[in-house]
Amino acid sequence: MNPLFKLMLKLMSSPKINMQEDYARVRKVQQILAPKPKKGYIIMDHKIYSEDRSHDIPVRVFYPKEHLYKEPLLFFHGGGWVIGDIETYTNACINMADLTGRTVYSVDYRLAPEHPYPAGLYDCYRVAEVLLKHLEMSGLSDEKDLILIGDSAGGNLAAAVSLLLRDRGQATPIKQILLYPVTYWDHSEASPFESIRTNGQDYGLTAKKMEEYMALYQPDPELRKNEYVAPLMAENLSNQPETLVITAEFDPLRDEGEAYVEALQKAGNKVQVHRVNGIVHGFITYPKTAESVEEAYEVINAFLNA
Repeated sequence: MNPLFKLMLKLMSSPKINMQEDYARVRKVQQILAPKPKKGYIIMDHKIYSEDRSHDIPVRVFYPKEHLYKEPLLFFHGGGWVIGDIETYTNACINMADLTGRTVYSVDYRLAPEHPYPAGLYDCYRVAEVLLKHLEMSGLSDEKDLILIGDSAGGNLAAAVSLLLRDRGQATPIKQILLYPVTYWDHSEASPFESIRTNGQDYGLTAKKMEEYMALYQPDPELRKNEYVAPLMAENLSNQPETLVITAEFDPLRDEGEAYVEALQKAGNKVQVHRVNGIVHGFITYPKTAESVEEAYEVINAFLNA
């Protein structure tokens, strides 16, 4: 790993940042630093009503420069369920559309702590449900052609949406892509996963931050063991979409993501896993020319087009 990059990561890992107290300031900094989308790129903003009509759920649609495949991607962004939004992930979604040749639907779900679990999950579920039921909105010819994708907390939401669709008797997407997902509820020293201890201090996302994010998303420690908060806790993982899990070598969430692969396989699902070496959590937001991004999309496209 580049020494300068490693130093920057160490600064970002400062224990002085307390997400439970500083999340609003972190959001503002993210929004200021978020790069503006390239001129001439076509994006469209839509809104979907929540099931009870209490609020709108913004959805931004990204069209690729060259549309190669009809099956769209429904994307849930990361940020510990607390930070991140459509704007901060716009460039990542532009890259996603262009590098896959597919339309991308990005969901601006409600964030904790203003809207703790299950608000964000229900927003993501609602958008998936609407797109699956109203094929004319997404151009789907078959409801199973929708593909879920999410990174970090968004990977957690994608996995939880798949479980919720199955449990509510809805159609489940044909495939899902989980990028370094949160799948477990405990990120303390007591965690069963070694990557929490080896990668949990100096690589940007820290174990401490994960504990703080979890406390904001689901304040009750016992309720964090719910399968829709921690999919790895699910007693029944059968009938899930064909799944690709991508992990990062220096990510504290690496081991729990790979443990979810094993759990899905044991439940009879078709699953692939790929670890990107030499990189940290959150790399999908890097420029599309970054080696880690190029490697990830090579694997993603092979999975999507198989």
